[in-house]
Amino acid sequence: MTASTDIFHATQDNFETDVLEASFTTPVLVDFWAPWCGPCKTLMPMLDRIVTEAKGTVKLAKVNTDEEMALAGSFGIRSLPTVVLFKDGRPVDGFMGAQPEGAVRALLAKHVGAAPAVAEVEEDFDVDPNSEDLATLIDTLQGEIEAHPEKPELKAELADALLRGGALEEAVALLDQLPAEAQDHDATRRARARLGFIQAVEQAPGDAELQTAIAQDAGNLLARYQLGALFLLAGQYAAGMDQFLTILRTDRKFNDDLGRRALIDAFRLVPDQELVGDYRRRMTSLLF
Repeated sequence: MTASTDIFHATQDNFETDVLEASFTTPVLVDFWAPWCGPCKTLMPMLDRIVTEAKGTVKLAKVNTDEEMALAGSFGIRSLPTVVLFKDGRPVDGFMGAQPEGAVRALLAKHVGAAPAVAEVEEDFDVDPNSEDLATLIDTLQGEIEAHPEKPELKAELADALLRGGALEEAVALLDQLPAEAQDHDATRRARARLGFIQAVEQAPGDAELQTAIAQDAGNLLARYQLGALFLLAGQYAAGMDQFLTILRTDRKFNDDLGRRALIDAFRLVPDQELVGDYRRRMTSLLF
């Protein structure tokens, strides 16, 4: 086993923490293999090399199915090797059998890549997206955009700040102008998450009316989503996420898995990472 912290053995004991929860921060490629499997021995060194070269943008978890039969069975593994990519706590892509290196790299390219650029911008320009001084933040971002027009992610930061300040039309126009390569940035995802919650409550009843509707019908999941969005936008993060968890617990299929999707969007907005970690674990326990 390589000494890299990005490549490790996964077991029933550490899978939830090191794969499912970790995939909210960094995508995790899970290689289901066995010692007797010839194609597995061909594929594994290639995966090691690709993940090592990725320098922290993706991790590799190796599951020995001979030792972890229950874990493999929980994911319906029928053929070896089977490789599954986890992101945001769930499987998003994968393949069975040994694949050429180009195919593996193409799969990762669809899901891995833009986040480091955001971190670099935030470090270079010291722009805090959670700053409460919106006027100063907006002025700072506008200046940085003029100085660095090659950084479209700064426009996404500005759009998010404008949304917080109520300038909906201007923010939407900025987001619509972003090039394709900026769509996967954390700043863009955060702004679009906030926009989604704002749009969800535009035509919704007020707080009191929604709470009355839920008291009369606990299964009114649309009211729960709208109330959760109202709480979240008001900075009542735990109260908002509690509503989304209830939706997830009640009906995974409601509005195309809205409970899970709302929680993931909420995680992008909540500044308290300890609170986010708590709700990620609670969400994961409902998903698996």
